Amino acid sequence: MGSIDRYIFRTTLASFALILVSLTGVIWITQALRGIDLMTSQGQTILTFLGITSLVVPALVLIISPIALMIAISHTLNKLATDSEIIVMNAAGLSPIRLFLPFFYATCVVALLVAFIAAYLAPDGMRRIKQWDAEITADVLTNILQPGRFAQLDQNLTIRIRERQPGGILAGIFIDDRRDPNERVSIVAEHGEVVKNETGSFLVLETGNLQRFEAGKRDPALVAFGRYGFDMSKFSNQGRDVTLGIRERYLWELLSPADNDPVYKQIPGQFRSALHDSLLAPIYPFAFAVLTFAFLGAPRTTRQSRNFSIGGSVVAVFGLRMAGFACSVMAVKSPSPVLVQYAMVFGAIGVGLWMIIGGVVVEPPPGLMEAINRSNARIARLFGRPATA
Repeated sequence: MGSIDRYIFRTTLASFALILVSLTGVIWITQALRGIDLMTSQGQTILTFLGITSLVVPALVLIISPIALMIAISHTLNKLATDSEIIVMNAAGLSPIRLFLPFFYATCVVALLVAFIAAYLAPDGMRRIKQWDAEITADVLTNILQPGRFAQLDQNLTIRIRERQPGGILAGIFIDDRRDPNERVSIVAEHGEVVKNETGSFLVLETGNLQRFEAGKRDPALVAFGRYGFDMSKFSNQGRDVTLGIRERYLWELLSPADNDPVYKQIPGQFRSALHDSLLAPIYPFAFAVLTFAFLGAPRTTRQSRNFSIGGSVVAVFGLRMAGFACSVMAVKSPSPVLVQYAMVFGAIGVGLWMIIGGVVVEPPPGLMEAINRSNARIARLFGRPATA
């Protein structure tokens, strides 16, 4: 790789990284705000909130990476054109396909990243989200117990809490336990917290008193305690099995699902659609890169021509991606859209390479150029400035 190649390669990847981080950060914030109830209504800590919401980042990167690559290549080519570097390289005998090589190397890096995310990282993150969410929502201590309400956990067990405090602390706890027919236990505590270990789940109460009314006795037994553990393992379902959906399956699980998989038996079409989406994920960056370079890689002499090419590349890339999404949806019911999707992606790569090798220059129609020039002239006369081409 020569000095020019290294310069273009570094510029493209640096722009790609900046754009990817920026877009992912913005979209992640909008997604994270939806899970803010983890801290407010369910009493989870900020670390739990950040941990769960950050697991969706690989799935976001999977979608954003090809678009970020397209923007990075457009930026790099526009920078080279603005500085007249493309014209100089073309005059020095550098062919378009030779100029495309450093962009191809950068695309290979992005494709490897996307392949790893699609095959393992994104499904693993979604799987962890589902398992983590199941542990939170299945536990009555964080889901059913709401401040100010009497929660009937069992036919003869009632619990009420006054409020939830930061760090998962429960304040103003009342427990009425009548599960044992021979006695009734009433507990009042100032504070408490949930403790989970290998033996089960416990509501550890602090600074309170316990009243035990035994059958056949007139007076209750009253005990004041500083710390008391109330067993809640029966009502905690953190060990239950979690049924994995399509998005939580690794690539190899989509390739060969188990014959007795209930999800596969119910929706085999979604397995097919998800499998081919994962296989095509690292191919889309190549299609986007080829199309973008085919529109913008040729030397330009006018600003209108460059702007038209930028618009054309955006339409081509987003049209290809939207058509791919449509094929993915239709592939759930029929396998034929999958073939159409492969044909579109590889056809776009083939057409783009033909344009690059053949030196095809995408120019706006003459009529459009005349209309733009007339419009620029009218604007220039209106504001008293000379029109520019």
